[in-house]
Amino acid sequence: MTGLTVLIVGSGGREHALALALARDPAIDTVHTAPGNPGTWSMGAADRLPEKLHQRLISLNPDDGPAVAGLASDLGADLVVIGPEAPLVAGVADVVRAAGLACFGPSAAAAQLEGSKQFAKEVMAAAGVPTARSYYCTSLAEVELAQKTFGPPYVVKDNGLAAGKGVVVTPKQSIALAHAAAVLDSPGGVLIEEYLDGPEVSLFAITDGETALPLLPAQDFKRVGDGDTGLNTGGMGAYCPLPWAPPDLIDVTMTRVINPTIAELARQDRPFTGLLYTGLALTSRGLRVVEFNARFGDPETQAILPLLETGLGTILLAAATGQLHDIGHLTWKPAASVVVVMAAQGYPGTPAKGGAIRDGGSPKRFDSSPGILFQPTDHSHIVQAGTALTDQGDLVANGGRVLGVVGLGQDLSQARTQAYQTVAQIDFPTGFCRHDIAQRAAQGLIPSPARL
Repeated sequence: MTGLTVLIVGSGGREHALALALARDPAIDTVHTAPGNPGTWSMGAADRLPEKLHQRLISLNPDDGPAVAGLASDLGADLVVIGPEAPLVAGVADVVRAAGLACFGPSAAAAQLEGSKQFAKEVMAAAGVPTARSYYCTSLAEVELAQKTFGPPYVVKDNGLAAGKGVVVTPKQSIALAHAAAVLDSPGGVLIEEYLDGPEVSLFAITDGETALPLLPAQDFKRVGDGDTGLNTGGMGAYCPLPWAPPDLIDVTMTRVINPTIAELARQDRPFTGLLYTGLALTSRGLRVVEFNARFGDPETQAILPLLETGLGTILLAAATGQLHDIGHLTWKPAASVVVVMAAQGYPGTPAKGGAIRDGGSPKRFDSSPGILFQPTDHSHIVQAGTALTDQGDLVANGGRVLGVVGLGQDLSQARTQAYQTVAQIDFPTGFCRHDIAQRAAQGLIPSPARL
């Protein structure tokens, strides 16, 4: 199929990265992103893509299913791709499919895999998937009892959606209890888990509910500060591929985790169609699932998709229409990718909004068109996430994680150099980033323990 029109629902860095990847697929003619951001608005010029892909800001509430379906129909979309988790949990994909439109994203029933961590634990237990031991608690008394069972470090997880910031891992029980108390102020309960040692890995699989195709594994950096210090965030950077990963990591994860989970959801009459994100810990006792998500992870998506050679739109449409078995194996560039997140001061708490973002490099790569931060090169580009335009057309920070700076190279060392050279060219006085993204992996240091 050629000449396809795609509507991406969402406004963050994940959606900008998806738009860039979809636009590279020869089968895709037009990409719309709603509500989008200044990065997607300026795609046609900023990313050297055909003018037919030039975007505009579209007003849309992503959680409003009828509005999403109506917009997709008005645009003549052949495929709707739902980016964020909240619309999926709210059932937007169900409404879109009921309108007769192809949609990439799980139903509300299947998206409970991310919407409720307790439900995910129940699915894993039924499917025989290895994961951390845990207790679901609805009172502080239950929390304290569970913490005594596991001991430090203490792991406390918000049972519901928390934008990647609902987890606290700490050696101090007082901090763990305070987080649990804050979570219990809202309905939904809290999970107390045993601590999992070893490196964490993100593995995505695209599925139509029967067939599943894995993407390259990646690793992200959750802590806000260098050396994995400070609070948990939605992710301060990521890299791909993982030179230290066991060679059978993908095969083992597909066999022991992803395929059994998909089969169990189908058995429960909750077929999962979309992107199944599996967060793994390679512990001293073997592979364990940390969490499931029901959508592309952020910022791993920004690191993985630039390496994909198979047309993304072709893959997602096949998944949405139950034809994923026709795709075969995915093909990848023999390269490496590193993404460094630039966040606004105050993140992951209350971020400072309105900070100007300008080109501070020499020679200048800034384009005068509104919303365009840098002209991309073959070695680096910018993904916009929490940005906005002023009435004067100036680009400013408008969220916690503001930019994703992507570097590409023959190996992680080259990719990392490209990413941080581009970071150095950005004049963002109210922004900050970590300086050690992919550093250890680029140096050839192998995390330990790392068993399957």
